[in-house]
Order: sequence, then structure tokens, then C-alpha cells
Amino acid sequence: MGHFIYVAVNKNNDSMTGTIDAVDQPAAIAMLRNQGLRPVSIHEGAEIKRSFNIMDFFGKDKVKSDHLVMFTRQLSAMVSAGVPILRALSSLENHSESTSLKHILQQVIKDIESGSPLADALGKYPNTFSDVYVNMVRAGEAAGIVDDILKRLAMQQEKNATMRKKIKSAMTYPMVLLFITIGAFFGLMVFVIPQIGKILQDLGGPDAQLPLLTQVMLGLSAFMLSYWYILVPLVVGIIVLLMRYIKTPVGRRMFHHLVLKIPAIKIIIMKVAVARFARTFSALMGAGVSILESLNVTARAVGNVVYEEAIIEAAEKVKSGKNLSEIIASNALFPPIVAQMIAVGEETGQTDTVLVKVADFYEEEVDVAIDGISSIIEPVMILVMGSAVGLIAASVMGPIAGLAQNIKE
Repeated sequence: MGHFIYVAVNKNNDSMTGTIDAVDQPAAIAMLRNQGLRPVSIHEGAEIKRSFNIMDFFGKDKVKSDHLVMFTRQLSAMVSAGVPILRALSSLENHSESTSLKHILQQVIKDIESGSPLADALGKYPNTFSDVYVNMVRAGEAAGIVDDILKRLAMQQEKNATMRKKIKSAMTYPMVLLFITIGAFFGLMVFVIPQIGKILQDLGGPDAQLPLLTQVMLGLSAFMLSYWYILVPLVVGIIVLLMRYIKTPVGRRMFHHLVLKIPAIKIIIMKVAVARFARTFSALMGAGVSILESLNVTARAVGNVVYEEAIIEAAEKVKSGKNLSEIIASNALFPPIVAQMIAVGEETGQTDTVLVKVADFYEEEVDVAIDGISSIIEPVMILVMGSAVGLIAASVMGPIAGLAQNIKE
């Protein structure tokens, strides 16, 4: 994907300058023409980079999704009411509750005052404004429908935020149980087992024959106490390295392939990916973005490398003249209903409207799937916790019962 700087003329013969991402120069020219612009000059340039600031260093440039949705809706309302974009941004910057968003808007206002289009100014902050956001704003600027595009964006962000919250909410309780189980296990192994081991030795003497399970637990406890200064850094190091590896392209691809092979998780991942594909692609098509650019941007917004590669491959086939519905129908990653609905959209010219219904349907399916897996995970985690505690209890109670029997005899 290249980054091109262009000078173009719109329908009113007004000259405008901006940047656009495309596979190559002909694709960039085609994208500009689809947006109603007549290219005057276009050449490849460097990627837009943010200037360093102290907020970035401390990781404070993140904007909460709720603040971003509110900003988008308010900006849409003000632009619809005829308020100039600079005045609207200045007003929102003054009244913003988010320090990070306030800082970003200050820079965006400066860029626009210097002559940059709104999309290019927002594009300098990819951690806040995604590719989908920037490309939709760019299409809205070209078509003169920024207010309508911002409404679409706000609705899409609300749907995405709702889905993320439901997934996080469903995973919170199992994760809490998991941490409690791990904490209880290590607590018993470090503080309880050694004391019980001393009691058993005092009661039975140094030559007492302990059950195999008890010997294993006492040995594991002694090992943890003796080499904790090695084990703790080792475990932390493995976790950090694993997280970093997952963030690399190779690790991310391997992880995403793996989660699509886990039976219970696979269903949720597929439905989330399909819902994101349908809603994002619909929003871009409805904004007037070309089908090739819509597919390329949607691929980066789906959130799964496997689906990203499939959508990019679909874009290449569409470029060669095939119908998108046929390509989707031949891919097992997408349910048959998606291809059928896209085919209806291609026949009626309402692909964006049809895909919104697909997105709504699969978001409801995600809710049902999450509720189902949550009801399964809860008893499984309780069983795991009970098994861990029961294992330790069995290793302790066995020799105590044996010693008590010996004392009676």
C-alpha cells in the first residue's frame, strides 16, 4: 500500500491538495475519480507521521471510544447546522472532557488552518482515528456530505463499542475465577503445604512413608520456595515475550489461526469478524468509497489476520472482474447468507443497506454465542478451582488419616 500526494479539482473547479493510500498510482487516480475529483498531479510520498510529544511518551494519547462517539455526533450536528468546520472543532476542543482528545483537536485545528483537509489532519492520529474513520471523512469531503458521513461513523462506533463491552463483560468473570484459582494454588503451595509437611514429619518421624501424591506436592512446594527468585522472573519473562511475539506479524498470524481452531471460541471469532466486515464495508460503500478501497480498508478493520488476508485476496479477484458475491461464496470463512445478501445488493444496487442487516443479524448472534459460552465457562472454571484445591486437600488429608489410623492401632 503506497502513500500518494495529489492535487485535484472538484466539481466546482476548486483546487484541493491531499493524500491518499492506494496499491499503486493508477489505483490512486481511479479512487480520486470515484470521489468526483479530477487529478491534476499525483506522486508517491512518505507516510504521514505524528510529531513526538510528551503525551505519546507516557501513553496518554488514547481517547476512549465513548468520547470519540460523542465528538463525532456533536461534530455532525454542528456541521449539519451550517457551523464552519474550524469553528465547530474549536468549540468541541474547548468543551471536551478528554485531555487527550483536546490535545489532538488543537493539532488538527492548526493543520486545517494551514490548508490540510480534515481527513489528512485526522489521519495523523491513527491510534484515535482509524483507517475507516479517515477514509470515510475523506469521501465525505469529496462528496460534500461530511455531516451524513459523521452520523454513519458515530453509529458504527457505537455498535463496535457495544460489541467490545459485551465480550469484555463475558470474559471478566471467568478471568477473575482463573486468577483466584492460580492465587489460591500458589498460596497453598507456598504458605500451607510447608507447614503441613513439618507437622507430618513431627507426627510420623523422619522415616514415615508418605503417599506419592503428598511427596509430589511437598517436593513441588520445596522447589518453589527454594528457587522462587528464578521462577518468578522466568514466568514473567515468558509472558512478556509471548505477548510481544503475538504483536509481531508472524506471531499475530499464528495466534489468529490458532483461535479459529478452538471449537467454542471459533464460533464467536467468526461471527464477530463477519459482523465487523459487513458493517465497515457497508459504511464505506454508503459513503461513496470505491469497492476496491472499501475492501482494502475493511480488511484492516476486521481485527483478524485470517479474515484480513481473505478480504485482500477478494479485492484482487474483484479487480480482475469477478463479482464479490461469488468470491465470498467460495470462501468457507463466510457463512452462505453473507454471499447471498451481497448478491442481492449487487442486483439491486443497495449493497450498503443489505450489509447493515447482515451486521445487525450477526451482532445479535454474537450476543447469543457469548451468553452460551459464558454459561459453559463458569461451571468449568469452578470445577478447575475445586479440583486444584481438592488435589492439595487430598495430598494433606491422606497421610493425616493414615497417621491417625496408626495411632489408634
